[in-house]
Amino acid sequence: MAQQETMTMLEFMERFDTEEACRAYMYAKRWPEGFVCPKCGVMDEPFNIRSRNLYQCKHCTHQSSVTAGTVMDKSQTPLKKWFLAIYLMSKDKRGCSAMQLKRELKIAYDTAWTMSHKIRKAMGERDENYLLSGIVEMDEGFFGAPSEGEGKRGRGTDKTPVVIGLSLVNGRPGFVKAQVLPAVDGDSICDFAENNIEKGASVASDGLHAYRKLRDKGYIHMPENFDPGENPAHLKWLHIVISNLKDFLGGTYHGIGSRHMQAFLDEFCFRFNRRTWHSQLFGRTVVACAACRVFTRNDLIMR
Repeated sequence: MAQQETMTMLEFMERFDTEEACRAYMYAKRWPEGFVCPKCGVMDEPFNIRSRNLYQCKHCTHQSSVTAGTVMDKSQTPLKKWFLAIYLMSKDKRGCSAMQLKRELKIAYDTAWTMSHKIRKAMGERDENYLLSGIVEMDEGFFGAPSEGEGKRGRGTDKTPVVIGLSLVNGRPGFVKAQVLPAVDGDSICDFAENNIEKGASVASDGLHAYRKLRDKGYIHMPENFDPGENPAHLKWLHIVISNLKDFLGGTYHGIGSRHMQAFLDEFCFRFNRRTWHSQLFGRTVVACAACRVFTRNDLIMR
């Protein structure tokens, strides 16, 4: 991951006190090597149309803003408020609800809700570029509110099934991936592994039959019946991460339905995977938002 500058809350407030400062920062993060025309792909210094905050390509004359083609595309919300939303969502491990964004940014709830999901979309796309490798602990969990009453616990519950993979580096947590499952079965487990774990990695799991197909997909499978009394080290770090994930979903958001569960999983994983770069999280999230393809409110509603 590229190095980003560190930034405290005070530095953030002093640096981004104008729209012009926000646009200049967004330009630098979107085109770090120089302006690249979104239409023709030519890299060259553009004409700066200051009166309209646009940049015009010298080759094809296409005009673009710093937010065109990103998750902020066509947004009427000032960049100052987008930046504050990004700061709040990226820096606090507890997350930031749409209601909190509404209060802090003084915007409509629907606007705050849409912005927060767009930022989560950017976080999720950014982590698509990385695969878990080496030794990977893998298990499933069940999240959200049951459809009726308290429901059952464990694998008989009607909560949303989620598979989580955690790579270990020198016996300590490395990177995490989490994905909503259509069902806890071998095909779904293997789909997750093939999309998120390097072939040849060693996968440690419990004794659930669904994990056995991993060997047929090019992974070294290390199943072991889970018994915290006999073997407390088995899947130890993964279960700590799962516990933290449950606290995150239940604490800030008070339970999430299955429809948008993946977005909140992506948010949790994005921050966890960058926990050692906490002071750089704002810059890293802006880069993710600048690189993320357009994601509209209609896309969100139609999920």
